[in-house]
Amino acid sequence: MGRLNGKVAVVTGAAGVLCSVMVESLLREGAKVALADLNEDHAKTVQKTLAEKGLTQTMTVGVNVLERAVLEAARDKILAQWGRIDILVNGAGGNHPKGTCPAEQYTEGVKLEDSFFGLDLAGFEFVNKLNFIGSLLPSQVFCQAMVKTGGSVINISSMSATQPLTKVAAYSAAKAAIENFTRWLAVHLAPVNIRVNAIAPGFFITNQNRFLMLEKDEKTLTARGQKVINKTPMHRFGEPKDLCGALTYLVSDEASFVTGVVIPIDGGFLAYSGV
Repeated sequence: MGRLNGKVAVVTGAAGVLCSVMVESLLREGAKVALADLNEDHAKTVQKTLAEKGLTQTMTVGVNVLERAVLEAARDKILAQWGRIDILVNGAGGNHPKGTCPAEQYTEGVKLEDSFFGLDLAGFEFVNKLNFIGSLLPSQVFCQAMVKTGGSVINISSMSATQPLTKVAAYSAAKAAIENFTRWLAVHLAPVNIRVNAIAPGFFITNQNRFLMLEKDEKTLTARGQKVINKTPMHRFGEPKDLCGALTYLVSDEASFVTGVVIPIDGGFLAYSGV
């Protein structure tokens, strides 16, 4: 505990299932945390819950990670209150049905509109922007506050960056771009001691994927959920707290010589071929 004393962190998507737990972990290590979310009311609800646990070094900012002016206003508000920014977690992102293919493979009898040939371009672009540009723009804006003091950026990748998952074409492409961008930016900002790394969560139950992994009783696995568990050697879904060890390590001084890496937190998913 206390490895982040005196640090100021910004977490986008802070009101989400995974990011809210990461926010709590950063606070418990001594950081002050700005909860940045598209829905500031949701961020305030998380802030209230944290305060009830005695974690009060927080502020909330409403941000759209695709709007530079809004991000710049948030950055300036954080600097006005706390005077510095040391950590950026690009947690905002996710998938959308319009960026997916209902069919896992194109075979005889599959409707064109359910395959790659029917993939909605606007939906694909939305998912790509939300995940890739939604990490690039915050990095441009918030890292400007780190160039004199150094800092740490954490991007969020996915299993689908390395092993593209069926159906989620846009999401897989965007997360592959995130991993490439992480390494590129790590090299670019190394001279000013801004480290850029990523974590790649395996399968965690979130509000966005719950219906894909679990039946309506939220206990029985769907066919897709069973495939995930079969491919995960530890035979379980991740818990949000499973992300916090790697996150804390990467943003702390313990990782002062670590940049440009992607750490899978996946229960062995990437290591297992399925055979």
